[in-house]
Amino acid sequence: MPIRVAIAARLADVRTRIGNAASRAGRAEGSVRLVLASKTQPVEAIAAAYQAGARDFGENYVQEAASKRAALAAMDDIRWHLIGHLQTNKARAAIEMFDLIQTLDSARLAAALHRLRPAPPIAVLIEVNLAGEASKNGVAPAAAEALVEAVRGKVEVQGLMTVPPIAEDPAATRPYFARLRELRDRLAGATGLALSELSMGMTNDYEVAIEEGATIVRVGRAVFGERR
Repeated sequence: MPIRVAIAARLADVRTRIGNAASRAGRAEGSVRLVLASKTQPVEAIAAAYQAGARDFGENYVQEAASKRAALAAMDDIRWHLIGHLQTNKARAAIEMFDLIQTLDSARLAAALHRLRPAPPIAVLIEVNLAGEASKNGVAPAAAEALVEAVRGKVEVQGLMTVPPIAEDPAATRPYFARLRELRDRLAGATGLALSELSMGMTNDYEVAIEEGATIVRVGRAVFGERR
Protein backbone atom coordinates (compact mmCIF):
# COMPACT_ATOMS: atom_id res chain seq x y z
CA MET A 1 0.00 0.00 0.00
CA PRO A 2 1.41 3.45 -0.91
CA ILE A 3 2.58 5.42 2.12
CA ARG A 4 0.14 8.24 1.35
CA VAL A 5 -2.85 5.89 1.40
CA ALA A 6 -1.71 4.02 4.51
CA ILE A 7 -1.11 7.21 6.50
CA ALA A 8 -4.44 8.70 5.44
CA ALA A 9 -6.26 5.54 6.55
CA ARG A 10 -4.50 5.39 9.90
CA LEU A 11 -5.06 9.11 10.49
CA ALA A 12 -8.78 8.67 9.83
CA ASP A 13 -8.90 5.80 12.33
CA VAL A 14 -7.15 7.86 15.03
CA ARG A 15 -9.54 10.74 14.46
CA THR A 16 -12.48 8.38 14.84
CA ARG A 17 -11.05 7.06 18.09
CA ILE A 18 -10.48 10.60 19.35
CA GLY A 19 -14.07 11.46 18.57
CA ASN A 20 -15.36 8.37 20.34
CA ALA A 21 -13.22 8.99 23.42
CA ALA A 22 -14.35 12.61 23.58
CA SER A 23 -17.96 11.50 23.26
CA ARG A 24 -17.55 9.05 26.15
CA ALA A 25 -16.28 11.94 28.27
CA GLY A 26 -19.17 14.19 27.23
CA ARG A 27 -16.86 16.43 25.20
CA ALA A 28 -16.87 17.66 21.62
CA GLU A 29 -14.38 16.07 19.20
CA GLY A 30 -13.10 19.56 18.40
CA SER A 31 -11.96 19.98 22.00
CA VAL A 32 -8.98 17.69 21.36
CA ARG A 33 -6.04 18.67 19.17
CA LEU A 34 -4.11 15.87 17.50
CA VAL A 35 -0.37 16.53 17.29
CA LEU A 36 1.46 14.01 15.15
CA ALA A 37 4.77 13.04 16.73
CA SER A 38 6.98 13.03 13.66
CA LYS A 39 10.41 12.39 15.20
CA THR A 40 12.59 10.36 12.79
CA GLN A 41 9.80 10.28 10.20
CA PRO A 42 10.79 11.25 6.65
CA VAL A 43 9.52 14.44 5.06
CA GLU A 44 7.39 12.32 2.69
CA ALA A 45 5.44 10.87 5.62
CA ILE A 46 4.76 14.30 7.09
CA ALA A 47 3.65 15.56 3.68
CA ALA A 48 1.30 12.58 3.35
CA ALA A 49 -0.26 13.33 6.73
CA TYR A 50 -0.59 16.98 5.77
CA GLN A 51 -2.35 16.04 2.54
CA ALA A 52 -4.75 13.94 4.63
CA GLY A 53 -5.60 17.01 6.72
CA ALA A 54 -3.10 17.03 9.61
CA ARG A 55 -1.73 20.43 10.55
CA ASP A 56 -0.02 19.96 13.95
CA PHE A 57 3.31 18.15 14.10
CA GLY A 58 5.56 17.57 17.11
CA GLU A 59 9.33 17.27 16.93
CA ASN A 60 11.81 16.32 19.66
CA TYR A 61 14.96 17.95 18.32
CA VAL A 62 15.52 21.49 17.08
CA GLN A 63 17.98 20.52 14.34
CA GLU A 64 15.77 17.77 12.91
CA ALA A 65 12.77 20.08 12.98
CA ALA A 66 14.70 22.81 11.17
CA SER A 67 15.48 20.60 8.20
CA LYS A 68 11.92 19.35 7.96
CA ARG A 69 10.43 22.81 8.23
CA ALA A 70 12.70 24.02 5.44
CA ALA A 71 11.75 21.09 3.22
CA LEU A 72 8.04 21.68 3.87
CA ALA A 73 8.12 25.47 3.65
CA ALA A 74 5.36 25.48 1.04
CA MET A 75 3.01 23.99 3.64
CA ASP A 76 3.04 27.24 5.55
CA ASP A 77 0.01 26.54 7.74
CA ILE A 78 1.71 23.70 9.62
CA ARG A 79 1.85 24.33 13.36
CA TRP A 80 5.09 22.99 14.82
CA HIS A 81 5.27 21.83 18.44
CA LEU A 82 8.43 21.12 20.41
CA ILE A 83 7.72 17.96 22.41
CA GLY A 84 11.29 17.12 23.38
CA HIS A 85 13.60 18.70 25.94
CA LEU A 86 14.88 22.16 25.04
CA GLN A 87 18.38 23.19 26.01
CA THR A 88 18.88 26.88 26.77
CA ASN A 89 21.49 27.23 24.03
CA LYS A 90 18.87 26.18 21.45
CA ALA A 91 16.32 28.75 22.62
CA ARG A 92 16.87 31.17 19.73
CA ALA A 93 16.33 28.51 17.09
CA ALA A 94 13.29 27.16 18.94
CA ILE A 95 11.62 30.56 19.03
CA GLU A 96 12.01 30.92 15.28
CA MET A 97 10.74 27.43 14.59
CA PHE A 98 7.98 26.40 16.97
CA ASP A 99 4.46 27.67 17.59
CA LEU A 100 4.22 25.94 20.97
CA ILE A 101 6.99 24.71 23.27
CA GLN A 102 5.41 21.92 25.28
CA THR A 103 8.39 21.16 27.51
CA LEU A 104 9.26 24.23 29.58
CA ASP A 105 10.73 23.01 32.87
CA SER A 106 12.84 25.82 34.32
CA ALA A 107 12.81 29.53 35.05
CA ARG A 108 16.24 29.76 33.41
CA LEU A 109 14.85 28.54 30.10
CA ALA A 110 11.89 30.93 30.34
CA ALA A 111 14.27 33.83 30.98
CA ALA A 112 16.31 32.90 27.89
CA LEU A 113 13.17 32.73 25.74
CA HIS A 114 12.03 36.10 27.10
CA ARG A 115 15.36 37.78 26.38
CA LEU A 116 15.22 36.58 22.81
CA ARG A 117 11.53 37.44 22.28
CA PRO A 118 10.03 39.66 24.95
CA ALA A 119 6.89 40.36 22.92
CA PRO A 120 4.74 38.69 22.02
CA PRO A 121 5.76 36.06 24.55
CA ILE A 122 6.14 32.56 23.15
CA ALA A 123 3.44 30.04 24.06
CA VAL A 124 4.56 27.21 26.34
CA LEU A 125 3.30 24.32 28.41
CA ILE A 126 4.92 23.41 31.72
CA GLU A 127 6.25 19.85 31.61
CA VAL A 128 5.46 18.00 34.84
CA ASN A 129 7.32 14.82 35.86
CA LEU A 130 4.51 13.21 37.82
CA ALA A 131 6.34 9.97 38.64
CA GLY A 132 9.66 11.59 39.51
CA GLU A 133 11.47 9.49 36.92
CA ALA A 134 15.17 10.33 36.73
CA SER A 135 15.21 9.49 33.02
CA LYS A 136 12.66 12.19 32.20
CA ASN A 137 12.64 15.95 32.33
CA GLY A 138 9.95 18.10 33.90
CA VAL A 139 9.26 19.91 37.12
CA ALA A 140 8.07 18.04 40.21
CA PRO A 141 4.34 18.55 40.92
CA ALA A 142 5.13 20.25 44.22
CA ALA A 143 7.30 22.82 42.43
CA ALA A 144 4.91 23.52 39.56
CA GLU A 145 3.14 26.49 41.13
CA ALA A 146 6.41 28.25 41.94
CA LEU A 147 7.61 27.72 38.36
CA VAL A 148 4.38 29.07 36.88
CA GLU A 149 4.65 32.18 39.03
CA ALA A 150 8.31 32.63 38.12
CA VAL A 151 7.77 32.47 34.36
CA ARG A 152 4.30 33.93 33.84
CA GLY A 153 5.61 37.39 32.93
CA LYS A 154 8.17 36.01 30.49
CA VAL A 155 6.26 33.40 28.48
CA GLU A 156 2.60 32.64 27.79
CA VAL A 157 1.80 29.64 29.97
CA GLN A 158 -1.11 27.86 28.27
CA GLY A 159 -1.22 24.71 30.38
CA LEU A 160 0.59 21.55 31.40
CA MET A 161 2.18 18.55 29.70
CA THR A 162 3.31 15.15 30.98
CA VAL A 163 4.82 11.86 29.85
CA PRO A 164 3.78 9.13 32.32
CA PRO A 165 5.72 5.91 32.89
CA ILE A 166 5.48 3.48 30.00
CA ALA A 167 2.81 0.82 30.47
CA GLU A 168 1.31 -1.77 28.16
CA ASP A 169 -2.10 -1.42 29.78
CA PRO A 170 -3.57 2.04 29.11
CA ALA A 171 -5.49 1.81 32.39
CA ALA A 172 -2.17 2.01 34.25
CA THR A 173 -1.59 5.55 32.97
CA ARG A 174 -5.07 6.84 33.82
CA PRO A 175 -4.12 7.90 37.38
CA TYR A 176 -1.31 10.07 36.02
CA PHE A 177 -3.64 11.82 33.60
CA ALA A 178 -6.16 12.41 36.38
CA ARG A 179 -3.38 13.83 38.57
CA LEU A 180 -2.28 16.25 35.85
CA ARG A 181 -5.86 17.46 35.41
CA GLU A 182 -6.24 17.93 39.16
CA LEU A 183 -2.91 19.77 39.33
CA ARG A 184 -3.99 22.04 36.48
CA ASP A 185 -7.25 22.84 38.21
CA ARG A 186 -5.44 23.69 41.43
CA LEU A 187 -2.85 25.84 39.67
CA ALA A 188 -5.50 27.67 37.68
CA GLY A 189 -7.26 28.57 40.92
CA ALA A 190 -4.04 29.60 42.65
CA THR A 191 -2.54 31.65 39.81
CA GLY A 192 -5.61 33.06 38.08
CA LEU A 193 -4.33 31.74 34.74
CA ALA A 194 -6.68 29.73 32.52
CA LEU A 195 -4.14 26.94 31.87
CA SER A 196 -6.62 25.55 29.38
CA GLU A 197 -4.28 23.07 27.66
CA LEU A 198 -3.49 19.58 28.93
CA SER A 199 -1.05 17.74 26.66
CA MET A 200 -1.08 14.09 27.65
CA GLY A 201 -1.55 10.75 25.97
CA MET A 202 0.36 9.02 23.15
CA THR A 203 -0.31 6.09 20.83
CA ASN A 204 -0.82 3.53 23.60
CA ASP A 205 -3.09 5.60 25.83
CA TYR A 206 -4.43 8.71 24.09
CA GLU A 207 -8.04 7.56 24.40
CA VAL A 208 -7.71 7.22 28.18
CA ALA A 209 -6.01 10.63 28.30
CA ILE A 210 -8.94 12.21 26.47
CA GLU A 211 -11.38 10.64 28.91
CA GLU A 212 -9.36 12.30 31.70
CA GLY A 213 -9.37 15.74 30.08
CA ALA A 214 -6.54 15.91 27.52
CA THR A 215 -6.88 18.80 25.08
CA ILE A 216 -3.76 17.78 23.13
CA VAL A 217 -2.67 14.21 22.35
CA ARG A 218 0.71 13.37 20.81
CA VAL A 219 0.38 10.39 18.47
CA GLY A 220 3.08 9.03 16.19
CA ARG A 221 3.15 5.27 15.65
CA ALA A 222 -0.63 4.93 15.26
CA VAL A 223 -0.47 7.19 12.19
CA PHE A 224 3.04 6.79 10.77
CA GLY A 225 3.59 3.14 11.64
CA GLU A 226 6.66 1.79 13.42
CA ARG A 227 9.70 4.08 13.37
CA ARG A 228 12.33 3.18 10.82
